[in-house]
Amino acid sequence: MDMNNVNIEEIVKQVLSGMTGNAPAAASAPATSTGIPKTARVAVLTEKEHFDIKEYPIPPIGDDDILVKVEGCGVCGTDAHEFKRDPFNLIPVALGHEGTGEIVAMGKNVKVDTAGKPVKVGDKVVTCMIFKDDPDITMFDLNKKNVGGADVYGLLPDDDVHLNGWFSDYIFLRGGSFGTTFFNVSDLDLDSRILIEPCAVLVHAVERAKTTGILRFNSRVVVQGCGPIGLICIAVLRTMGVEHICAVDGNEKRLEFAKRMGADTSVNFMNFKGIEALTEAVKEAQGGHLADFAFQCTGNPKAHANIYKFIRNGGGLCELGFFINGGDATINPHFDLCSKEINLVGSWVYTLRDYVTTFDFLKRAKAIGLPMSELITDKFPLEQINEALQTNLAMTGLKIAVVNK
Repeated sequence: MDMNNVNIEEIVKQVLSGMTGNAPAAASAPATSTGIPKTARVAVLTEKEHFDIKEYPIPPIGDDDILVKVEGCGVCGTDAHEFKRDPFNLIPVALGHEGTGEIVAMGKNVKVDTAGKPVKVGDKVVTCMIFKDDPDITMFDLNKKNVGGADVYGLLPDDDVHLNGWFSDYIFLRGGSFGTTFFNVSDLDLDSRILIEPCAVLVHAVERAKTTGILRFNSRVVVQGCGPIGLICIAVLRTMGVEHICAVDGNEKRLEFAKRMGADTSVNFMNFKGIEALTEAVKEAQGGHLADFAFQCTGNPKAHANIYKFIRNGGGLCELGFFINGGDATINPHFDLCSKEINLVGSWVYTLRDYVTTFDFLKRAKAIGLPMSELITDKFPLEQINEALQTNLAMTGLKIAVVNK
């Protein structure tokens, strides 16, 4: 079966129909506490490489607002960049955008989530984009415009609300014209919910790759970079039926995990000197063939320049590793692009529709035995947020998370 003929529109309609029908039972029981505190702790990045735990009053809940008790939030590479260098000039800022939690209060006008699924106090939710500056982007405007310029909770400038990021006890989701989007994900366990945002990045990347018409079930695929993003890329490809996946990285433990996520071969670039030798190793790992398609997941300009060598004439490449300016890459336009007629696509974050697809991806990955939860190697309480970010920078684990008690 050709994956490019899969009717995404029909799949999404079925998913949305299921959301508004008989929803699966919640994975965990709602909170039993009857009271909401007057204040909440928030981890505020007050200077480079330092969070302070501050306490702020919880604002009154308006008719369109939602108050969520935070259960957990993943640490993203974007959080680490902001922690280390403040490239977005946001300090002071409440970070954390890979979060999830339980609705503990909501306004009278809140009836359904962004996909039309009913919501109530006790439901588990995640947030997606904030479209206050571009209301023309809606649930069904797939690929009409790039949504990378939208806002997200966890990367908002600080203001008088303060409860703007998921590294906190509570997060305040603003309704009305603020443009908040959110989804009811009560049928997913906590680890799966923490992984939704990064998984959506890869669901979107694979959808972008499919627009080339090259990525198919029997394609030979190279995934370069086996951090959390590359490992999730492998998992998405495997759940879609792609079996010939070669993982490329310099860390043997990550390459071993890549095979558990669905890669059938791996190449450690540390064992080869020069791009010619590395290319031969990748080719040998794929039975003497160059890749039909490749995903570049490292955020390293040199790695981007190298990956063209691993791809056959007429093959495809999806670059998704750069979420900030990582510097320039040097390629040879004739040898790398033109003479090989490489089909190149870039991928940036995700759409609302990709979020809906991601929920089913996570269920499917779990059903076929992929160790998704094991991606989360380290969990820290909120008061150890600085240690969590330093662990992320040290790259001693995979996905780092802040989990509340």
